[in-house]
Amino acid sequence: MEAADPSLADLAGLLTGPGRLGRMGGTARVAVRVDAAWRVHVLVEELVSRGLVVTWAPVTTDGVDDHVAELTAEPVELTLAAVEEPVEPADEPAAADDEGATGDEPEDVEAGTVDKKENAEPRTVSFEVRTAYSSRLDPLARAWPPPADRLFLTGSQLRLWVAAAGSPRPEGYALGLDPDGFLDKAADAALTRVGLAGTIQAGPAYVIAGRRRLARLAELVGERPAAAPERLWPGAAAG
Repeated sequence: MEAADPSLADLAGLLTGPGRLGRMGGTARVAVRVDAAWRVHVLVEELVSRGLVVTWAPVTTDGVDDHVAELTAEPVELTLAAVEEPVEPADEPAAADDEGATGDEPEDVEAGTVDKKENAEPRTVSFEVRTAYSSRLDPLARAWPPPADRLFLTGSQLRLWVAAAGSPRPEGYALGLDPDGFLDKAADAALTRVGLAGTIQAGPAYVIAGRRRLARLAELVGERPAAAPERLWPGAAAG
């Protein structure tokens, strides 16, 4: 059961992990936060190949950026390069002379600190990738979440999960889970059914260990996408 032809049902892989489902009328969308730009590259390619309109936004220390880039309209390399440009550090204020300090100066220093914080550039800490609301995703929304014994994961669904939240660990390979833990039991049952039994660990993440299981995971998710670092894709963990 290797990664097969793409379908909209594959987005269940994102929802089994850290993805979020949004509903509006008879439409739905899927959004997921990721920790690296390469994941944006891979997810955009995967989602666009399924006929979806995809947007992304950097998540900064101030929250989700108001600027949203539609990745079906502009090469992802250009938009991500703009976000990843280093920010020049602000000039440090001159040190105060302790001997010349007066009772009024702490207020000036405090005001200067506040001013510096207000003018500081927010730092990008992650990215949010999301589809547009679409009636084509409504069947997925209506069927979600499935009962624990009715969740069956395909190779294509696992591929999207790995692209969004998969990473190697010393003890095996980890698939990021929803922090709410709502689908932990269903995810465990579904992964066990396809020969990927593991344990839920800190992160939270579902960690798969053992050479045979890691080889099985690599087989299911298919070849590494060009944008994905080789050391982070399941094939490297199985080697």
